[in-house]
Formats: sequence, C-alpha cells, structure tokens
Amino acid sequence: MSGPLAGIRVLDLSAVVVGPICTHVLCEHGAEVIKVEAPTGDLLRHLAGKGRSAGMNGKFLNFNRGKRSLAIDLKKPAGIAALRRVAATVDVFVTNIRPDAQARLGVDADALRALAPRLIHCSITGFGSGGPYAGRPAYDTVIQGAAGVAGAFAASTGEPRYTPFLVADHTVGLIAAQMIGFALFRRERTGVGESIEVPMFENMAAYIMQEHLGAHSFRPPIGPPGDHRVLSPDGKPLPTKDGYICISANTDAQAHAFFDAIGRPELKTDPRFATIAQRVQHTKDYFHIRATSLGGRTTAEWLEILDRMDVPAAPYNSLASLVEDPHLLAVGMVREEEHPTEGPTWAIGAPNRFSGGNAPARAPAPRLGADGAAVLAEAGLPPEEIAALRHDGVLIEDRA
Repeated sequence: MSGPLAGIRVLDLSAVVVGPICTHVLCEHGAEVIKVEAPTGDLLRHLAGKGRSAGMNGKFLNFNRGKRSLAIDLKKPAGIAALRRVAATVDVFVTNIRPDAQARLGVDADALRALAPRLIHCSITGFGSGGPYAGRPAYDTVIQGAAGVAGAFAASTGEPRYTPFLVADHTVGLIAAQMIGFALFRRERTGVGESIEVPMFENMAAYIMQEHLGAHSFRPPIGPPGDHRVLSPDGKPLPTKDGYICISANTDAQAHAFFDAIGRPELKTDPRFATIAQRVQHTKDYFHIRATSLGGRTTAEWLEILDRMDVPAAPYNSLASLVEDPHLLAVGMVREEEHPTEGPTWAIGAPNRFSGGNAPARAPAPRLGADGAAVLAEAGLPPEEIAALRHDGVLIEDRA
C-alpha cells in the first residue's frame, strides 16, 4: 500500500511552522520531502523547548517526521548552485522565504520553472502581492492580529488574545498542501507546472469573515458582525462532578434530549428554548442552563447518558491527557516510536484514510543534514563535488 502522492518529490525551503506543516501533510500521504536547512538548522529546532539532544525537540520531531534533511549554506554561491541542481529534479518546490529573498537565491517561480517546466512552485507569504503589505515579514501572531482572530476574542471576552496554538500557521499550511494537490491534478491534465501564491493574511481574513461577517455582509449592514453563539463567553467545556465535558446540542432533537437528560423536560416547550431560532435568540440563557446543570454527575456518567440519547458530547482532554485518549490510541493516531538517536517518543499518525491505500508509517524526523550527501548524489552531483562542498563548509552533516 502506498499513499496517493507516492512518487512525488518535494523540495522544502521553509522553516518553523507554516511551510513545514504543508510539507508534513504531503509527506504523510506518500511524497518524498527533502527539507533544506541552514547550517544552524531550522529555527524550530531551537525555538520550541528542550529535547533529549540539541535541535531535536518534540515539536520539530512531530512537524518533520519522514522528511530528509539537506543542510546547506545558501550564503555561498556553491550552496545556491547545489540547491538549484536539486530543485531541477523535483515535482514541487515549497518555500516561505520572502519573494525578494527567493529572487536573490534564484529560486523564485520564474527562475526554477525555467529549469523545470513541470515544477509546481508554492510560495507561502505573509501578505499577498499587489497590496500595500506585500513583502512584509510575518509570523503567526502577526497574522492572527491583522486577520481578526484576536478581534474575535475581544468580541467574546472583552480582551484581544491570540489562540494558544499557531492557528494561522497550521491553517495556511493545510491550505497550501490543498493548493498543491489541485495544481498536481491540473498538471496531470496539461503536463505543465505552475506557480502558487498562498498568503497567510488573506486566507485567515477569509476564515474570520466567513465565520463572523454575518449581518454585516449586507450593504448597508442589517446588524453588527459576529456570530454571537460562537462568540459567547459561555461557549466552553462544562463543569461536571469530577471535571469537564464538551457538549453541543444544536438541533431541536438534540436540545430536547438534553433537557430530558438533565431532568428539565418542561424546557422543551419553554418559548425561549423550544426551537432553534428561539434558542439562538436566547443563547445566553440556554448556555447558562447547560453550564449549571451537570454538577451532580461525573463526566463518565454524563457521557454514557448523552451517548444513549444521541446528544453530541465528548470528554475534555488536557494537553497531557490527549496522548492517552483511548480513541486516539485505538485508531493509531498516537503510537509509541523509538527514534534512532532520541529514544522512545510518541508518534502522531495520519488522521485521514484513503480506500486506495495510505502511505506507510514514516521514518522519524532527521538529524540536521543527515541525508545531504545522498540527496546531492541523486541530483547528479559527482562524489568529488560533494566532497568539496563538505570540505568548504557548504554541506553540513550531523549524523550523531
């Protein structure tokens, strides 16, 4: 069995999260991904807490499983030349370095597609070309603030905040992988590659506007923006006798079953709660009832009752308990893995399934530059040239 991207080769000149998430998904579904790193390694090797050895923290391991590492000094002409040799042999090139830097290195879309007309060139940028923000540097939090994510928190809680995970990086990385899939499909029809621009700001702004423009979609507006149900400060895990539970009862059948479960059947005919429209109009009261009705039973007891009554509910997981969730363990989303240099770790599996076959489990994340010589040899560089790159400090290899 092999994944749907088996046989596709990807050159990944990206760092930290948004680009590596994109290529993580491609690799997860069978693509060969060659990760290009600076001599000091991807910033994420050093930015995300400790590991058992330097440059091999848990976040790096999880984002870069299955990839091959080519560590090369792109400040030297020989390094740039070697990179372009490899780029000419791949199907997809992914980068999140800024367009002016791409042009200086000769890895912009025009330069690389002149070498390889079938190449799919994907550039993930902070802001799209053609606007006043084009070319500006950006990280996840910059985009969250600009695109309205922090503003959604302000509308909910009165204080602008960032989500406590890199939602813009993850979302846009997934979108970039999706766009690459579309481009590969078109290449199958036309035989010709293309360039893709995936701007973080525009994608996240669309995300927020689709969710919250609401009555402000009309001209003139017929109400303020924001889905008040989603923005409700009471929309959160609900306390039980021994912890929390996560519940969503949206349809009439679900809400009425919930009222029965909590021993309040009279609420089914209460004019505030009898129908979807009435519950939306009285969201604050409805959410208050949900939040104050579950303290008499344990989470496990409520899960059994609500499952029997077909009310959507799930256990609440902390960051630490998530890896021990019985469902995730049963479906293989979390498994134990022995890293060849880092010892036992948790490995995160592929969440999605193809009836035509999934890619096999990927190898652990690589040490810095572990595959450099092999990658260059596959691109046609002779042994003596690779040796010269190693001697001159252009090619970096940490095999530990």
